[in-house]
Order: sequence, then structure tokens, then C-alpha cells
Amino acid sequence: METELDLLDGRILAELQADARISVAELARRIHLSQPAVRERLHRLQSSGIIRRHHTVVDARALGYGIRAIMRVGRCESGRIERIIAKTPEVVTAYNITGEDTWMLEIAVVDVTHLDAVVSKFCALAVTSTSIILKALREHHPLVPAHELAHQSTEAAHR
Repeated sequence: METELDLLDGRILAELQADARISVAELARRIHLSQPAVRERLHRLQSSGIIRRHHTVVDARALGYGIRAIMRVGRCESGRIERIIAKTPEVVTAYNITGEDTWMLEIAVVDVTHLDAVVSKFCALAVTSTSIILKALREHHPLVPAHELAHQSTEAAHR
């Protein structure tokens, strides 16, 4: 069952994506709703699965990881790669993708020697291609409901 989202739901989601630690009272103040109404909406968004979890974003460099990289992994046996991903804490994000490659991994490592060690684990399974991330222009960008995005695009076209 798909949950209908209105503009207030979209505003709640935007505020939470900007600051997951915002209090219900502050959220209610910002979107001009009562606290009980905000709690009800939050409960509905959580129980419908739209809000899956709240998490903290940490600075990898501040934790000692000087290099972040994207590794593409070619065709390989799915179970084996999934086991290696599960055993490799340096893999921050793992996507099973379409195309010539089957996996795209974001990894965080201390230095080039560490990068080589992590990449070597995956080279034993398949052809890999690794690129070091020089700059992240956008990460964890807030999502708005798709119907709002279409509405915003229409408004911008009329300006």
C-alpha cells in the first residue's frame, strides 16, 4: 500500500534529512503544525517505511581514513562477493548494479597501501576498476516526494 504524501509530509522529510536530531517541538514550530499532529505524521511515515532509520554521518578523514574510493567490480559469483563485502569493514556502500560491472563499492582506507590491500581482495574474484574520490560535490542530498519535484520543475519552467 502506497502512502499519500502531501506538502507538509514533504516539509517534515526535508527537515529530518537536514537534521535527524531535530525535536518534535522544533519540527512542529518550523512547519506550523501542532506537536501531536507532527507525531502522528512521523508515526505514519515510519510505519509505512518511508522513514527507514535515523543515522549519523561521520567525517571519514576525521576518523583517520585519508582516501575514499569507488571500486567497480566486474562479473563474478554473487555469493562470494557478498561474503567478501560482509567481511570488509572498509566497504562503506555496496551497490549491485546493471551493465558491464556487477558491483560498485565505496571504500574508505587509510592510505594507498591500505587501498591496495582492499582492492586485492576483490581482484581475486573479478576485474576491478578503482577511482579515488577527489571531491564530493553532493552527498546525502535530501529527497523530496517525486510529485513535488515535478511541481517544482513546472514552476521553474514558467518563470
